[in-house]
Amino acid sequence: MGKIGGFKEFKRQNETNLAVKSRVENYKEFTVPLPEKELKKQGSRCMDCGIPFCHSGCPLGNLIPDFNDMVHKGEWQKASDLLHATNNFPEFTGRLCPAPCEQACVLGIIDSPVAIEDIEKSIVEKAFANGWIQPILPKHRTGKTVAVIGSGPAGLAAAQQLNRAGHSVTVFERDDEIGGLLRYGIPNFKLEKEIIDRRIHILEKEGIIFKTNVDVGGNYDLKNLDYFDAIVLCGGATKKRALPIDGADAKGVVQAMDFLTQQTKQLFNKEIEGTLLSAKDKNVIVIGGGDTGSDCVGTSNRQGAKSVTNFEIMEKPPELRSEKTPWPFWPLQMKTSSSHEEGCDRNWLINTKEFIKNAKNELIAIKTAEVSWTFKPGERPILNEKPDSEKIWPCDMVLLALGFTGPETSLSEQLGLELDTRNNYKAKKYQTNVPHIFTAGDMRRGQSLIVWAISEGREAAKEIDTYLTSESFLSSKGKGDLLSAN
Repeated sequence: MGKIGGFKEFKRQNETNLAVKSRVENYKEFTVPLPEKELKKQGSRCMDCGIPFCHSGCPLGNLIPDFNDMVHKGEWQKASDLLHATNNFPEFTGRLCPAPCEQACVLGIIDSPVAIEDIEKSIVEKAFANGWIQPILPKHRTGKTVAVIGSGPAGLAAAQQLNRAGHSVTVFERDDEIGGLLRYGIPNFKLEKEIIDRRIHILEKEGIIFKTNVDVGGNYDLKNLDYFDAIVLCGGATKKRALPIDGADAKGVVQAMDFLTQQTKQLFNKEIEGTLLSAKDKNVIVIGGGDTGSDCVGTSNRQGAKSVTNFEIMEKPPELRSEKTPWPFWPLQMKTSSSHEEGCDRNWLINTKEFIKNAKNELIAIKTAEVSWTFKPGERPILNEKPDSEKIWPCDMVLLALGFTGPETSLSEQLGLELDTRNNYKAKKYQTNVPHIFTAGDMRRGQSLIVWAISEGREAAKEIDTYLTSESFLSSKGKGDLLSAN
């Protein structure tokens, strides 16, 4: 695999970004791809290790050493075939995945790991540019019908796999566009929506039917689902976590996903429901240090915020991999995103105690305290407030990027589905307690990564195909199949 000794000859190179000053003036993607000659070098760094731990690090089991070798040799179309054999949407993961494969790369023990994510993104973009990604229609139709509810990455992956197995698939989306969280929850500067549209165009040509503005169990009567032989619920984990403290009802306390969704809709001249949310000329505080918090930072800066401050209740991660998370595990390590680089005052071990408002119920400040954590084996961590550490932070807008508590339960209640102890939809091999109803993605496993959502959709499709036809030729994790190769 790769060039013998290539990992000793070539250092890791990542794609670069446009300068901060220019990129924050718009909502376009701002990465600068590596030239093909450099990408071949990066592919050659794959070291032909005895056991490729990148496979186990990737929830999809992508054939990483194989497509790296093809890039090294300049066999880009073969690289695309290998990549698509296990991943339906590498253009999404190549932009949005935190790349657990790289953290499990064997080369990472002694040097910088292989630049797998950049290589993946480059492969799929070259494939689209050269017209190698074409619709693959099933050779025959089974006569079976499947409803996919939710058009996020899990739903789209399940739909494509089931369609390629020959079933007739209809995808229902309650929003006005297909894509789920990809469409309105991910800022355009991380994923331009044309990237979604070109893939949806492929799926439509393959025979998948998409229906938008359809709220199953709402404006769509559940009796209509009787038409389908199987149903797969991929609605995601959409219940936003609140911060139930004094003043939480103040004008200016906003859920992060409402803020991000509205901004993307404004960008495409969509109708906006409710109060217009804008960070322009405001002192903004983002509570939550994950990817959503980072997206809020980048969006606030583009809207023209006066200042952006970020709070995280956990302690600051170490700059290098923590001994508590050794290779090949996902590391506890400091992460600085491109949005943080654009301007943000980051603070750790901060607990928000109160939202302070004026007589008009408008947010004017928040009260915080510094904290520490006590960890004891086998027990839940204990949060300790430091004495005399309270502080008032003047602000005009607070964005709550605290994650999600689970899926909405309206469908489970109407369909008689069981929930697990975490209030996710309970399923065994993706099958709920109602035999013809399956579930996948965040709705089943809880809030997770896009790469897990695609994996869940693929695995659920295999189980549904088996349910409908008694056997399935669809691939399982890490085993590409000809049905999914472009």
